[in-house]
Amino acid sequence: MTAIGILYPGHSAEDDYPRIEQLLGSDIRLPLVHTDIGEDAHRVDALLEMGSADRLAAGVEELRLAGAEAVVWACTSGSFVYGWDGAHEQVRKLALSAGLPASSTSFAFAHAVRELGVKRVAVAATYPEDVAGLFSDFLKAAGADVLSVRGSGIITAAEVGTWQWPEVLEMARAGDHPDAEAVLLPDTALHTAAYVRDLETELGKPVLTANQVTTWEALRLADRRVNAPELGRLFTREPVVQMPG
Repeated sequence: MTAIGILYPGHSAEDDYPRIEQLLGSDIRLPLVHTDIGEDAHRVDALLEMGSADRLAAGVEELRLAGAEAVVWACTSGSFVYGWDGAHEQVRKLALSAGLPASSTSFAFAHAVRELGVKRVAVAATYPEDVAGLFSDFLKAAGADVLSVRGSGIITAAEVGTWQWPEVLEMARAGDHPDAEAVLLPDTALHTAAYVRDLETELGKPVLTANQVTTWEALRLADRRVNAPELGRLFTREPVVQMPG
């Protein structure tokens, strides 16, 4: 049995994780602890407070008691808003407070893009345009070529959590770019666990979503690889071999 702790902000799409557990069909558990988000707003000042070290540290003891072998801060905007260096510091502090390997959804996206062996990506985000632009900056710092960024102007995670298949598909289509090798849908408040394979069929390319990549990153930290076709190409491919030089 492998248990990987998920620190999840508030209450929006946390039911994606029990669904993902079922889709993994393995001896994987994803114990989840909710963090106090403060103000529910996709606004830089609110996001910086949401991802503060004290708020994240408050949940780690419960995850340790649940037997977690690693922990992932399951929030994209509450990590990339700190910038590339600041997001590294956020994860470092989380690892120290938890006494466990740690990461965040923003790094999960960066690592998943590398895992797929793609370079050119498009971003279809729920966020306002300025916040979506900060995610683009983070991806560029990770080495991705961001061809397009589309924000949807949604302010609260609570509203994002009400979206279903029609809204998710519309956003993904609108945010795609003909030259993109993959489409990225940030925001762990967005329900996507049931939609990844259908999104990839509709767009004809890999689709990376926040709760999907968070789970994949958690498994990576625990050195586990699970084949789960319902969770998209990220969960069905062999790891990319990085050539020297």
